[in-house]
Amino acid sequence: MTKLENFSKGIIKENPVLVLVLGTCPTLATSTNVMSALGMGAAATVVLLCSNIVISALRKVIPDKVRIPCFIVLIAGFVTMVQMLVKAFAPALDQALGIYLPLIVVNCIILGRAEMFAQKNSVIDSAIDGLGMGAGFTLTLVMMGTIREVFGSGSWLGYPIPVLSDNNISILTMAPGGFFVFGLLIALVNKLSENKPKKHTGCAGCPSAGLCKMKKEVSADD
Repeated sequence: MTKLENFSKGIIKENPVLVLVLGTCPTLATSTNVMSALGMGAAATVVLLCSNIVISALRKVIPDKVRIPCFIVLIAGFVTMVQMLVKAFAPALDQALGIYLPLIVVNCIILGRAEMFAQKNSVIDSAIDGLGMGAGFTLTLVMMGTIREVFGSGSWLGYPIPVLSDNNISILTMAPGGFFVFGLLIALVNKLSENKPKKHTGCAGCPSAGLCKMKKEVSADD
């Protein structure tokens, strides 16, 4: 995989929200408007980039048995730093994101990339992966935020839009509207990428093959 492919995969092919369906909680909660969507995307990208770099650099030092607790501690440290910076320099954004800013610690995207990519690849590749996944996450949030703010509030970045400001669909700013827009974007990505489920032939292609084998061995012993 080239550096460009490594970066671009997080935007469409392996988009963390629309393809891998990770981080849906902050996606739905912070995409009610473009400003909060941008803020959450930027914060998550910074944490993702920093955690990927450090975890990749320490991958040969961190014991395998305690890797998950170590990953969480490192991620929590970066989230704390980002939260302090946001509180100091962008208090309005901090108030808009609320509890979802510190909850980046348990964002499945960040821990998932640490476990699946950063601990197995070089620092440069892990940094590129973090940037790509962060870009895909931010792009999705901004797309959802734009749709929900424009049609739900009749504004964009807080600026009123003629006609739409007086004829908005307020349900789009609520949870049901978030799920509706989310579902539409997933359907659109699936249509564009034409991803079809892979057919497994035999036990070799099944992820539960090992479990089935264990069950057969237990049954034979009985």
